[in-house]
Amino acid sequence: MKCTVLGGSGFIGQRLARHLEAEGCKVWVPERDDSTIFEKPLDHVFYCIGLTADFRSRPFDTVRAHVSLLSEILERAAFDSLLYLSSTRVYGRSENTSEESDLPVLPADPSDLYNISKLMGESLCLASGRNGVRIARLSNVVGSAMGLENMVGHLFAEARAGKIRLKTHPASAKDYIFIDDAVCMLGRIGMGGCERIYNVASGEQMEHRQWVTALSDFTGCMVQVDENAPLQSFPVIDVKRMKREFGFKPTPISKVIQQLLMNLNTFG
Repeated sequence: MKCTVLGGSGFIGQRLARHLEAEGCKVWVPERDDSTIFEKPLDHVFYCIGLTADFRSRPFDTVRAHVSLLSEILERAAFDSLLYLSSTRVYGRSENTSEESDLPVLPADPSDLYNISKLMGESLCLASGRNGVRIARLSNVVGSAMGLENMVGHLFAEARAGKIRLKTHPASAKDYIFIDDAVCMLGRIGMGGCERIYNVASGEQMEHRQWVTALSDFTGCMVQVDENAPLQSFPVIDVKRMKREFGFKPTPISKVIQQLLMNLNTFG
């Protein structure tokens, strides 16, 4: 089996490429702007290109990453399948997180540029007319060596330095999925999923105070919570589709925390 991982230098792309190789696949990770992606068969494509924390200050780069290159690949490239990595952030204004739910956005809000561009990428995938094109809406992926643009990665780096500054209310909650779970599901969905769209998440919420407490207990670091820190709560992500088709069972969050604490020196 041959696979092409686009965006393979990033946190998720690197781990996905290693996972696919461990599963016996021959994996190609093209360099950025490698025009040869349009000159030879790409076989099974995993589109991991994207911006995260800096999308508000780089709107044009965000659209290029999430939409422009994708459109060229869908139109010009030769592939057997393509999995587009979207995000569960698209549910930010919705109470229903099933894959078929309506997804409202607000163009006037700069934060929604990310959601709109991801949804445009999804729409291109669905309208392309190409066989084997699927979408994975990824939750907040956590694992050792996370970048500082990841909130949890930033907390771990601060804890290692001796002091955490929490800028959001401790009761703020999100869905987090362990990197090993995520790349396993991405591989299975990309090369054999029966549906067009999948939520790739744990289906469980974790409060920010749980991360901070675990880090404080483990490292003895100081913790400061900003005055009037905003409460940020996201809806629980529906993962019934992934559980039904693949028998998915997320790694318990207690084991995820333990794994990350044991790799604390990889942060920062």
